[in-house]
Amino acid sequence: MTVERVYDHPEPEPGVFRVFVDRLWPRGIRKDDFHYDDWAKELAPSGELRRWYSHDAAHFREFRARYRAELESDEGREAVSRVTALADGRPLVLLTATRDVEHSHADVLAEFLQEIP
Repeated sequence: MTVERVYDHPEPEPGVFRVFVDRLWPRGIRKDDFHYDDWAKELAPSGELRRWYSHDAAHFREFRARYRAELESDEGREAVSRVTALADGRPLVLLTATRDVEHSHADVLAEFLQEIP
């Protein structure tokens, strides 16, 4: 599983399942210029958590814990199950528009998905 920025690689990739995991559409990208197999808005952090975090790396540790709690909720587990079922065993590519992928929800989500048996 990999995490990529939507701006770096917008083309389709045969044999992989590309999931856009942001709640908001990325700036400057037209829908017909960006290939993704699913837009899983429900896998993005809640609006409240996103606003609290505000991409401040100093809060990343707490953000990670709060976001993982959201993923472990019934709604989060349902969203994860839906995406993994759609992927149907294909490698997942998580797509995000964030600049700092290392301190992003997509990175936490990739870690969470890799822990699922």
